Amino acid sequence: MRLWIKTPLAIFAEGAAGGVVVEDGRIVELVGAAPSAPVDEIFDASRHVVLPGLVNAHHHFYQTLTRAHPAAINKELFPWLQALYPLWARLKPAHLKVAAKLALTELLLSGCTTAADHHYVYPKGLEEAVDIEAEAARETGVRMTITRGSMNLSQKDGGLPPDSVVQTSDEILADSERVLKLFHDPKPGAQIRIALAPCSPFSIDKSLMVETAKLAETYDCQLHTHLCETQDEERFCLEMYGQRPVDLLEETGWLTRRTWLAHGVHFNDEEIGRLGRAGVGVGHCAASNMVLASGICRTCELERAGAAVGLGVDGSASNDSSNMMEAVRHALMIGRLRYGASAITHLDVLRWGTEGSARCLGRDDIGKIEVGRQADLALFTLDEPRFSGGHDPLATLVLCGAHRADRVMIGGAWKMIDGQPVGVDLQKLIADHTQAARHFA
Repeated sequence: MRLWIKTPLAIFAEGAAGGVVVEDGRIVELVGAAPSAPVDEIFDASRHVVLPGLVNAHHHFYQTLTRAHPAAINKELFPWLQALYPLWARLKPAHLKVAAKLALTELLLSGCTTAADHHYVYPKGLEEAVDIEAEAARETGVRMTITRGSMNLSQKDGGLPPDSVVQTSDEILADSERVLKLFHDPKPGAQIRIALAPCSPFSIDKSLMVETAKLAETYDCQLHTHLCETQDEERFCLEMYGQRPVDLLEETGWLTRRTWLAHGVHFNDEEIGRLGRAGVGVGHCAASNMVLASGICRTCELERAGAAVGLGVDGSASNDSSNMMEAVRHALMIGRLRYGASAITHLDVLRWGTEGSARCLGRDDIGKIEVGRQADLALFTLDEPRFSGGHDPLATLVLCGAHRADRVMIGGAWKMIDGQPVGVDLQKLIADHTQAARHFA
């Protein structure tokens, strides 16, 4: 079936003022005035601003259960983690299932069609965390890069996390290979891909980094970790390893196009050059960096150096939200604070939150409205009071704070209609999630 999404109010694409034609789950034509061949169905998009589906480059789904927790608010990263690790050690499979479904639904509501989740907490009984997230992705229809996170350096080894949430290197590598064989789909249009994601320099050892990089080469998957989020991390690396985090990255075989990093706040000029030349991606997490007072990612310098810059909402206990349109607006505001009012535009941050994030995830089949790419689209209306008087529709979405899509399409299928996720009982999901969160009070 050929569907013409006709004459949108505005569209984030060149040469598509008349909309797009979708067939077999892909974009097959950008329309100027009228399609070049007959269509089977028309959707009138004259009330809608059309974006590529937003791509979330970094998240922690389980943290939706500990939003705004009294034990952790008003703290910087290390004390924040130390307050929350004992709570996260209570995580059970049923908790993760409802947390993942809630996070995916919340992202979908904001126009997000692909999400990377970094799950690295493995208390006893949660060994099949990746399987749980894959099931939640299939139920909601959102594309996912599920990153098999890991920690093997606990407090007894000089690391930050408690013993109860870490695993041995053998356990981590065996399960990484298991989930790659079971779920990783490198083909264009894949719903689920796997990436390997040791958590951070203060929770893993060098040997795990090296072996993980080798495994990624074998199975042709991406690599992901937190890096240079705070100055505490930099001090830890200097004391533990006698080197800065980017040097650690290079020594362990991670300075490669397979790698994308979360945060990337505290790189110096020389390191930015090395990352750019290597084609490493950086997921900018503006909201959590502000909440935890970590600093501001040097997005402009990274992009000029050749690094892919994407956007992530980060964990819902440091951002306290899983909303990609809010992430886009936050990136604009904090970027202008750093670089000036004219240095970063609404078009820049929309590009980071779509094509840039897709590059971080190693995907060239999503993230852009272009012939041949997957038909992943987010459609927004401008009929709320906050948008009244807006003159440039794309700028209005970002500057006036759009936060909820009207329609979302993934692979040519509508997954949200009239602001409601298809096949999801939203009120029951919220009630179930609220009940689960009580376990972490």
